[in-house]
Amino acid sequence: MSDTTDRYDLITMGRVGVDLYPLQSGVPLAEVRTFAKSLGGSPTNVAVAAARYGHHVAVVTKVGDDPFGPYVKNALTDFGVDSQWVTTDPKLRTPIVFCELFPPDRFPILFYREPKAPDMNLVPSDLPAAELASARIVWTTGTGLADAPSRETTMLALEARTGRPITIHDLDYRPTLWPNPAEAADLQRHALMHATVAVGNREECAVVVGEASPQEQAARMRERFGLELAIVKLGPEGVMVAWGDTWEQVPPVHVNVVNGLGAGDAFGGALCHGLLQGWDPVETIRFANAAGAYVAARLACADAMPTEEQVRSLLATKEEVS
Repeated sequence: MSDTTDRYDLITMGRVGVDLYPLQSGVPLAEVRTFAKSLGGSPTNVAVAAARYGHHVAVVTKVGDDPFGPYVKNALTDFGVDSQWVTTDPKLRTPIVFCELFPPDRFPILFYREPKAPDMNLVPSDLPAAELASARIVWTTGTGLADAPSRETTMLALEARTGRPITIHDLDYRPTLWPNPAEAADLQRHALMHATVAVGNREECAVVVGEASPQEQAARMRERFGLELAIVKLGPEGVMVAWGDTWEQVPPVHVNVVNGLGAGDAFGGALCHGLLQGWDPVETIRFANAAGAYVAARLACADAMPTEEQVRSLLATKEEVS
């Protein structure tokens, strides 16, 4: 749970939007008739996930001057996330994201972030400097580095945190949002020099440290950037985690997948929870895997984020079966 001071347990920065996910599974977008609306954006969902565990959480992002802007702010408030640093860009529109559902492992995404998403217009004056400095965890993403002025603003936040645990950088590499992989690699490496924890899947890690086994990718990230924790997500094969001179591959929690898009964000929020609780890395990743599985078995992302009791219940059920 949160401590009793005004210090934030977690502040996330970056992408936000509105998810419009189809209510029909196995149907291409051209044939979908109805959609469910929910809060979206990876770091925003991570904040919601952490708030579900009782933590004091805020987001730093920007929405458009349109009806979806107030929707985002109200949804955050309803989820128990502080939205005071969600500002409004008067010239841009809040992003919308569509997807297709082809479980268990194909969920194509269609971003509407043109000509530019408001969250890519974050400027240094949008940063709550004192709160970012004192927060127990700050979470940044690779997408925040993809364009100016968000790039400079994200780096400013990371540089202010250098050497201060816990600073998590989620590689969050979306190729369509970058000019080219080389630029992404350079900026991601720069960001990781200021982080203490890195999170990414194998493809994202390959952009930063090259193709290799999951163990080698995790070891390279930890050693090259001086990280306390390096995490490589392996989908149905679980998660590789490296810390100190130790590594372990933590197995997944198997469920019937409905929508895999929110699993990584649920994992992120649960990762923050475990780190805040002081759990060891394997216990933390095991819990985070279960949180991701819980959300993957449901349609929504933010609306489906579990409580600790729900995650523990899922873990207990899987242990009984095994």
